[in-house]
Amino acid sequence: MDKTMKVRPLLFAVLVAVISMSSCSKQTEETTPTEQKKHFEVVLRSQNGDYWKTVKIGAEVAAKEFDVALDFRAPGDEADVKGQIALMEQSIGSGPDAIVLAPNSYKQLSGVVDDASMRGIPVITIDSEVESRKAKSFIGANNYEAGQLAGKQLIELAGTSGDIAIVSFMQGERNTELREQGLLEELSKYPDVKVIDKVYSMTDYELAAQLTRNMMEKYPQLDGIVALNEISSIGVAHAIQSMDLQDKVKIITFDSTSEELELLQEGVIQATIIQNPFSIGYLGVKNAVAASNGKKVPSRVDTGIKAIDLGNMFWSDNQKLLFPFIK
Repeated sequence: MDKTMKVRPLLFAVLVAVISMSSCSKQTEETTPTEQKKHFEVVLRSQNGDYWKTVKIGAEVAAKEFDVALDFRAPGDEADVKGQIALMEQSIGSGPDAIVLAPNSYKQLSGVVDDASMRGIPVITIDSEVESRKAKSFIGANNYEAGQLAGKQLIELAGTSGDIAIVSFMQGERNTELREQGLLEELSKYPDVKVIDKVYSMTDYELAAQLTRNMMEKYPQLDGIVALNEISSIGVAHAIQSMDLQDKVKIITFDSTSEELELLQEGVIQATIIQNPFSIGYLGVKNAVAASNGKKVPSRVDTGIKAIDLGNMFWSDNQKLLFPFIK
């Protein structure tokens, strides 16, 4: 037999073996599952407002850094506690590796936090606390101290005597209560400062503005107003501006939306108490990553507060706080 004829079957057999091995190898590669990214749910207090947009940006930066996937949920209104509970139930049902929650109610969100914990899902609370020992960590500002700082700013601007009003947001809400307590504690040091009215805007801009107009008609002698959250702050400031009272009534606000900063530059707002929403969002996800890996996380992380006025808003350190996502 020709040598070539002998070699051909051998080459054919080798070729078949190589193809078979290649096919097996390819099949093995295709069926080996790729490692899935961890999935976190982030349930915020509201879909609206610059504050929550900045929290979201901070969370997204952390998600990219730690290579995790995020799904965001939030009710349309911070007053919608039942809606947020329903969103938490959906989040728990999706089986995430962890949940980052900014609770709209200290008491009413405790049940779903306990439920998540029972299912082995760690919960990190941000911005506001929840009445549950099952939450792994709280990340946010000290709201009592924030209220005290607002009081100090008001006294500095309006003096140690006069009539003051408070425009708060939700009666019985934890952040509201703590800010009010801190503010009233500070103002109580000055016997000639009288708090003559306190109203609740229910985080409704139009309601905050109307309540402010009503107060000014009832108490035209009012010397100062402290507004305790973003929506209330903008409503109060616009009402005072529309009544051309910005040179008479001192306004202390909370948060650092672009609208508030513009009103600060225009002299309608005299000072605003800012938190660090970027860090709150970032650290919420960072601690969720650690908790999902079974690591111990700090029970509390104080992200700090600061008073911003026209004199210090352009300082470089304060610009980083006011615009953390701009390099």
